[in-house]
This record gives sequence, C-alpha cells and structure tokens, in this order.
Amino acid sequence: MPAVEVLTKEGRTTREVPLPEEVNVHLLWEVVKWQLAKRRAGTASTKTRGEVGFSGKKLWPQKGLGRARHGDRGAPIFVRGGVAFGPKPRDYGYALPKKVRKKGLAMALADRAREGKLLVVETFDGVEGKTKQFLAWAQAQGLAGDERVLLVTGDERVARAARNLPWVSVLAPEGINVYDILRHPRLVMDEAAFGLALERAGVGGAA
Repeated sequence: MPAVEVLTKEGRTTREVPLPEEVNVHLLWEVVKWQLAKRRAGTASTKTRGEVGFSGKKLWPQKGLGRARHGDRGAPIFVRGGVAFGPKPRDYGYALPKKVRKKGLAMALADRAREGKLLVVETFDGVEGKTKQFLAWAQAQGLAGDERVLLVTGDERVARAARNLPWVSVLAPEGINVYDILRHPRLVMDEAAFGLALERAGVGGAA
C-alpha cells in the first residue's frame, strides 16, 4: 500500500492510502489516449469538387480534340480544385469504461506516491495570494523549480499566487486527470483536492 506524504502544521508525516500496488502502463496509455482524443478540436475541413467556386461546366468536348477527358474545373486533379476524401469536421472522442478511467486515476496517483513525488498539504502557511509568498513556501518544501509541479487546489489565493511561476501548473480539484498528473514529475494537492481525487478514483480511506 503506497504511503502518501502529508504536510501538516506539525510537520511532515506519511499516510497509508489503499492505492494500487502495481501500475498497468497499458491501462494508463489507454486513458491518456482517450483524454487526448476528447481534446481534439476536429475542425479540419476541406471542400469537395461540389463546394469549390467553379461553374461545373464541362471544359471541352469529350471527344475530337485529342485531349484527356475532363469534366468541370473543380475536379481534384486541377489546381484549386476540390479535395478527394479530405477531412471534414468530426468528433474524435469515444467511450471508455468508467471502471478503466477510475483505475487509471488511482494508478497515476499511486505512481507519484511510490516515487515520493506526491505531497498532500493541510494548509499553505503564509500564502495569501502573492507569488513571492508561494515561492518562499515552495522553496522551503524543496520545490525549487528544477521539476515541473502540478498544483491541485481549490484555494483561489494559493492558485493566484502560484500561477505566475513558469514551472507550476495550477489545476482545480474538479479537473484532476491522468494526463496532467503523468506529464508533471511532482504533484502537490491540498487535502480537499486529494480527498476528491480518491473519491473519483473509487478509493476509500482518504482520512
């Protein structure tokens, strides 16, 4: 059972959380692929030969001129003609079982906890909305900017203080996801956000 590091007013401690012992890399890949597919805009669009701005009139007689047979000027073979089998707006999203999504989030949290890269914070002492305050707090916790940090918090003052730092990505608790966890080496969460993440991952024992 992975041990999660918790920062309280009294100091650092560890908490045993029933996260998965093993991480299924393929399952994480499936969840990340599903997330990125949902994020695709799907707005690529081309015009067919019926949509380009040409009249549709046949260029020359079918026979008798010794030239290749052609129809209208908008055929795909001509420059500025329509595109054959080109992309049209579409939705790239697809369904992924809820059980797989829950397991993916639990495994992503477990992976960071196992590496000692997950820090749960009871309170951000001294951070009242100023960037220099959060920077001082982060340096005191060993977060000097050498690794990218994903900060998940519902405290607007803390989020406002941290979002100007180029090595910190701020995320609301409702937006916690596998892709953002995996692309940041360090994960810092407040207790409320951690509890919500465990609930979404289908893991008990947050307290």
